[in-house]
Amino acid sequence: MKRPAKTRAGRTGTARSQSDKSAAASNGDAALFDGYFQPDRQHQDAFDEMFAADGGIRAPYRALHDAIAPTAAADLTARSEALDRAYADQGITFSLSGQERTFPLDIVPRVIAASEWSRLRRGIVQRVKALEAFLADVYADGQIVRDGVIPRRLVTSCEHFHRAAANITPPNGVRIHVAGIDLIRDEEGTFRVLEDNLRCPSGVSYVMENRRTMARVFPDLFTRQRVRAVGDYASHLLRALRAAAAPNAADPVVVVLTPGVFNSAYFEHSLLARQMGVELVEGRDLFCRDSVVYMRTTEGEQQVDVIYRRIDDDFLDPLQFKPDSVLGVAGVLNAARAGNVVIANAVGNGVGDDKLVYTYVPTMIQYYLNERPLLPNVSTFRCWLGDERTHVLDRLEELVLKPVEGSGGYGILFGPNATAKELANARREIQADPRGWIAQPVVQLSTVPTKVADQLQPRHVDLRPFAVNDGEEVFVLPGGLTRVALPSGSLVVNSSQGGGSKDTWVLASSGSAKSDRELGARGLAKAPPASSPAAEHGPELTAGQQQQQQQQQQQRGSA
Repeated sequence: MKRPAKTRAGRTGTARSQSDKSAAASNGDAALFDGYFQPDRQHQDAFDEMFAADGGIRAPYRALHDAIAPTAAADLTARSEALDRAYADQGITFSLSGQERTFPLDIVPRVIAASEWSRLRRGIVQRVKALEAFLADVYADGQIVRDGVIPRRLVTSCEHFHRAAANITPPNGVRIHVAGIDLIRDEEGTFRVLEDNLRCPSGVSYVMENRRTMARVFPDLFTRQRVRAVGDYASHLLRALRAAAAPNAADPVVVVLTPGVFNSAYFEHSLLARQMGVELVEGRDLFCRDSVVYMRTTEGEQQVDVIYRRIDDDFLDPLQFKPDSVLGVAGVLNAARAGNVVIANAVGNGVGDDKLVYTYVPTMIQYYLNERPLLPNVSTFRCWLGDERTHVLDRLEELVLKPVEGSGGYGILFGPNATAKELANARREIQADPRGWIAQPVVQLSTVPTKVADQLQPRHVDLRPFAVNDGEEVFVLPGGLTRVALPSGSLVVNSSQGGGSKDTWVLASSGSAKSDRELGARGLAKAPPASSPAAEHGPELTAGQQQQQQQQQQQRGSA
């Protein structure tokens, strides 16, 4: 994409609106956006979400641009530091290399127009419904396999296809209570699905806390926009969890099962439990008797109807999976099979978000829903298929190679940046384990202005919206977690690789209710109801058991 000639402010020299001209006249515009479109920058053909190719400001960003362009660099830095302090004071952290760090929040939000969000929401709902149908099918009759729509060995060779979950039918049929669908916007501005997260998707706490912190530190930004609220996520989640309980549970007891304080997402676990007003428990707080799950409380035993687990399948039930696990509950899978407890998300969901199975989701949508996919996948080459493997081996230096079982940005090889030795090693690994690898073209993720030193520079972003299924409808939280690659030119947005986040603004349509608009005071954590009996913890964990908690930091779907 060829850029027109640029002005001193780093913007193109084409005609601009009067509001643009007045903004450019200020020193803030010249300083903050100076050199934004440097001709020698990396990935210069990426779609920029604030600026069009001719340098004009895209409609959803006009009010935001007009608000921040006149801002002095010192003021922007002061507010950015205030965001960091707010996160540190609240203990909003993640674990990186064994150290707790605040999750970097950039001061410039990402904005999505109402009409564009409507299309995204419909595509996400469609995808969740098709994946629900697929999981119900493969753990029962397997009709899609018998019809030859997808190969049987694709399912049976998946590491996360668990035969122990076969024929466990949830009371309301929901297996994907919470989904995190990772989206990217390509060079043409088209949103594409990068991957699905159907096991224990994390990151929604940052969505809520990003909004709350931005509203406190930068309240004047919200006066110029009709931004949809995100603070009611916990109420939707609680409704979905209660709806999942067996019909005979008049007042279902819901708990959040966490690996413990050593887990990288523990802050999120505790936040969601507080906002839902339910108990946050560890495996030692629960036990099974006669295929019924009970919670130890200060008032005695209490039956549990729904477990919102944030523990991987392998650690969930030592009778079925890892026998040395102390994080889960022995016998919980048998209790689920007996219909006495619901595990959310369901055991075995990992077969639905396998990176190879991902390539067949558009086919699933046509097969189960008889609809055309509304959100396209990223083009993907499957190394387990001979002709596609040959293509990958021949052009590996042009592609991005990903391990099928990888997560968190680990194990990815960017062919254009790889050495001859790295490429040779990758080719050997592909030949040795074709099922273990996929490859994709290098997609120039879209960019959004991001504070770097005392300027705003383009940085690449992705988006993880969160969908909640209560069995009647699929609710998609307006916006989601925008992750931003902070190092210059980096396409890896994961926090484990140095990424940060942005507040994601979905603009409300003109006819939306005022209650659906952000007022800056939503989403505050609520204390558990006074009637909720406090959990009584079991025996303290040993140092070795604490290490097992930390292993859960490798769970798929981490931010």
